[in-house]
Amino acid sequence: MNTEIKKVDSQGKIELPLNWREKELKDGNEVIIIEEGGILRIIPKRKIDLTQFFDKLEFDENLINKLENWSEFEKHLSKNKLD
Repeated sequence: MNTEIKKVDSQGKIELPLNWREKELKDGNEVIIIEEGGILRIIPKRKIDLTQFFDKLEFDENLINKLENWSEFEKHLSKNKLD
């Protein structure tokens, strides 16, 4: 843990340490500030890469067997979606 004392200017601004900015912000410049019980938490705002979830779908064994017959597969999906 690194601890520094910083001055707050008249507009409420503080300077974030350069090494933290380089490591945590990388190409971004936005942070999330959470206030809880007199403590401010500063968290870098990052874009989430949703592509890790693409092409991943889990089926139960019953559904996999119905893949051989597309109309049965659609019926099974529709029925389970409404349940």
